[in-house]
Formats: sequence, C-alpha cells, structure tokens
Amino acid sequence: MFNDNVIDRFQGLETPFYYYDLDLLRRTLAACSEAAGKYGFHVHYAMKANFDEQVLKAIQSYGFGADCVSGNEVLAALKYGFSKDKVVFAGVGKSDKEIIAALDADIFCFNVESVQELEVINDLAAARNKKARVAIRINPNVDAHTHHYITTGLDENKFGINTWQLNDVAEKLRSSASLEFVGIHFHVGSQITDMEVFRSLCVRINEIQTWFEDRGFTIKILNAGGGLGVNYHSPDQNNIADFDSYFKVFKDFLNVKPGQEVHFELGRVLVAQSSALISRVLYVKNGQRKNFLVLDAGMTELIRPMLYQAYHQIDNLSRTPENVTDAVKYDVVGPICESTDCFRKDVELPQSYRGDIIAVRTAGAYGQVMASGYNLRTPIQSVYSGE
Repeated sequence: MFNDNVIDRFQGLETPFYYYDLDLLRRTLAACSEAAGKYGFHVHYAMKANFDEQVLKAIQSYGFGADCVSGNEVLAALKYGFSKDKVVFAGVGKSDKEIIAALDADIFCFNVESVQELEVINDLAAARNKKARVAIRINPNVDAHTHHYITTGLDENKFGINTWQLNDVAEKLRSSASLEFVGIHFHVGSQITDMEVFRSLCVRINEIQTWFEDRGFTIKILNAGGGLGVNYHSPDQNNIADFDSYFKVFKDFLNVKPGQEVHFELGRVLVAQSSALISRVLYVKNGQRKNFLVLDAGMTELIRPMLYQAYHQIDNLSRTPENVTDAVKYDVVGPICESTDCFRKDVELPQSYRGDIIAVRTAGAYGQVMASGYNLRTPIQSVYSGE
C-alpha cells in the first residue's frame, strides 16, 4: 500500500486525509466477484461502510448491488449507477419519506424489520398504486462472537423480527394486497472471523425457510447478510479476505432450492484494507511514565477506536529502515478536547518527531463516513492512487 513514491507524495499534502489505494480495492472486488460467481451468489455492497465517490464507482463497475440503510443511500446508489433491480433498502427505522422515495424508484426489495413496518409499507404502496417487494429480516439468535456493539442477530437486539412473531408476520403478509413477499433476510453481526458462526447461521436459515414453506409461502431469495471480518492487526498479510472459504460455507450448508437466489450484503471486507487515515505528528510529549504523540487527526476523523475500542495498526511512515532508532512506547492521541480522543495506548513505534507522517491502517470501513464536525473541524479530504 505504501511505497516510496506514495510516501514522497504525502510530504507535499496537507494532513489529515484518507488515502485510498484503488488498485487494492479493485483486486479485492475482483476476488469477491470471482468467489461468489462460482456458485451464482449475488453480492450487494453495504453502502454504510464507505460512500466515497471513487469507491462507489469502482464497486458498481464490478456489477455488485447496493444494500442501503437510508433514503439518501438509496438515491446515492442510483446516482452512481447501481441498477435499481439490485438495490435493497434495509434499516430498522425507515421514515415514510424514505419509503416513498424508494417506492418511486422501484427498487428491488425492502428488508422489513417489524410487523408495523409491513403495515406502513403496504399502506404507502397502496396509496401510490404500487406493489412493494419485501423480505423479512429475522433474528436467528446466532451469537456472532464479536464486539457487543456490532452484534445484531440476537433476540435482545433492536434489529429484525424475532421468531415468536412469525405467525403475526405470516398473517400480515397474507392480508396485505400491496406487498409481494420475496424472501427472508438475516444479519448476525460484523467483523466475524469464525466461519462456524456462518455455519450456524445456515442451520437457522434452513429451519426458518422450512417454517415458511410449511405455511404455503414461496421463498425466492435467501439473504444471508454479511459480516465477514478483516485483519486489523496485520493489514499487510492477507489483505484480501478469504472469500472462497466464506462462500463455500453457504454452498455446503445452506439448503438452496431450485430457482432460489442467495444474496449477501458485504461492506467492511470489501473496502477496509484499501484505505488509511494519514496524519502528522503535531507534538511529542515526553513524561516520566507516559509518552504522547499528538496527531493532527483525532476522533472527528476516525471514531472507531473511541466508540468500539477498535484496534488499528499505526505506522510511522517517516521512519524508514535506514533512519529508525530505538523503539519507544507512545499513547497516540488526537487534538480534540476529549480524554477519549486516543487511537491507541502504549504503541511501540520508532522514536518519532514533530512532522512525522503517521498512517492509521485498515480505515476504509466506518472511517470517513463517520467523521464529524465536532470542534468545528475542517471536513476531511480524500487522496487516491490507482485512478
């Protein structure tokens, strides 16, 4: 990701900024597309992970669909060329305005997360003489074994419909003339690296599919969601995920009937490794027990470490092998007036100096999209290679 030419280019640029390696992004997309294509699987990109314009253009060019969780994400997907026949609208709190916009755009499907939402979509579709395609998001109660903030498929999570509500769902689907039931949808969490989680999900999908079929429903779409994780600790090793193993789990354990389609909603794993937050050291503060590197980027540019206690590898790009001195442990912090504005504590780095260029790695997912203007910070910019 970082060769001498790239680092030399950084010297003349104002920091902080997000650096995108579009070549790595395209290689990742190609690997995912090839692995999914072996089994005829369909992949929708989870737009909430990153909606940078160049990123969206690259993803769309590989024929992926779009998984959207807001009305504006739906509109952005259409703007950047995603086919309306591949746009899915999920989210636990869709407003009437957002639903109407998606109906008018004739998107492929709504992933519905409550019985009441079924009622609302049916009424809004009827008022516009339309029929809305819907899939039911069901909580499979499968533990993703990931951070509790990004676990979404347990009974106590706010997302989806619990299995004890399925009789109400079935009744509502039968009585709603403006809804077309097309499938069932699942999502158990994010940053999952244990393939056994996905095997357990397949078992639950098979069981719930049988429940619907026993009651006379035809299921066209099995949507298994996403959640495949990336290597935050060693981003230069296997920087493209093992898509073959991931999709093979579903090929081996999902009960796919003739004519059914299997859909996925991948986000993080497609974009995370292709970007890094680039910052400069403003100040080095040496104490008796702690040393601090104060960067010009902070929680306003990348909030994941502060919000999720997320780990990101941190590299000093200015300390090349020929000028590295003894390692020093630093707390790497930002300039924001909050004690939580800390990327990592006790990071072992070469002795660092004011003006050194620092890279916070694996920042392409849930980085730039979650940036804020707190402290009236200047909106962060993007820099690209491989355009």
